[in-house]
Amino acid sequence: MSEELDHLKDWIGKRESRGDVGTAWPVAALAATLDRRDADPKDADPIPPGWHWLYFLETTPASELGPDGHPKRGGFLPPVALPRRMWAGGRIEFRRALRVGERLQRDSEVIAVEPKQGKSGNLVFVTVRHTVLASGEIAVIEEHDIVYREAAKPGEPPPQGRPAPQRAAWRRELVAGPAMLFRFSALIFNAHRIHYDIDYCREEEHYPGLIVHGPLQTILLLDLCRRNEARQVKRLDYRALHPVFHTERFTVNGEPSADGAKAELWIANAAGNYAMTGTAYF
Repeated sequence: MSEELDHLKDWIGKRESRGDVGTAWPVAALAATLDRRDADPKDADPIPPGWHWLYFLETTPASELGPDGHPKRGGFLPPVALPRRMWAGGRIEFRRALRVGERLQRDSEVIAVEPKQGKSGNLVFVTVRHTVLASGEIAVIEEHDIVYREAAKPGEPPPQGRPAPQRAAWRRELVAGPAMLFRFSALIFNAHRIHYDIDYCREEEHYPGLIVHGPLQTILLLDLCRRNEARQVKRLDYRALHPVFHTERFTVNGEPSADGAKAELWIANAAGNYAMTGTAYF
């Protein structure tokens, strides 16, 4: 493991840049996916926080995808041998809104590769820093944590959940069914099979259902803020704790602080346990 880790740490400092344009159609499509009734986006309209994930998409040729639908290992991200790759969390600073029609650029750098030992076995955490520029000005700075895990064993019990609060000042209840997951996968050009291939989920990953995307859950937290608070989120820290499955009725929750400077956010699964937690700063 130490030799492999030394090899993986060679990826620290690896960089890539992507350019794009903040086109209107993905904004309208994600609004529909979230069941919003927003006006059609026009040039210079602000793009909501977190929706930068609609841009800078990987266009990996089909022949270069791995068996799970992810790009094969060893490109920009290090070739971690552990088979399960998951969205673990991150920290995002929103310095200013992107705007429809703006020319965008994202500069990315691998800043950490760290092994850990979890209850389920070996883990490797990879952290990537993304800096998004709009019209040449820094708009978003994001640190994204990715975790690689060992394969699940058939019959292995699911991880123990931690009960979430049952009440919140802001609360939305929904089911992220197959249509929502399909639309979101298409919008971010994500071929990871855990989000659309139920047979793969059950037979290969040993999950009971399709997995609700980590970025979709994060966007739902930010969208909850938009539905309840006029001020823009300036920063979001968040952490994924437990999968949410497509058959579950789950809740998206927020509890603003007494001074209104921030709000504690969380997603609770059907069992009432934390699936994702976060703190939004206004």
